[in-house]
Amino acid sequence: MELEFVAKALKELGHPTRLFIFKHLVKSGHDGLPVGRLQEELSIPGSTLSHHISSLMSAGLVKQHRDGRTLYCLPQYDVLEGVIGFLQDECCSTTTE
Repeated sequence: MELEFVAKALKELGHPTRLFIFKHLVKSGHDGLPVGRLQEELSIPGSTLSHHISSLMSAGLVKQHRDGRTLYCLPQYDVLEGVIGFLQDECCSTTTE
């Protein structure tokens, strides 16, 4: 995973409200949640939620799909795993000089 991509994802997750939203979506499973239900469960105003979801989408952490009149937010587990893997890649490695 590219450094710039990981930096963008971490930047977006660095906002408390976005981290809260993303964590809730991750707990919801691969089917995600309808935006309306997400708004109800988190008690976040619609315009605020929309703004934060857009930021998470721009980082590739969330995708949306429409099923009829319902718009779903889907967490992108592969992206999350990639970010975590990037951080762990050199964990505890030592270099000899």
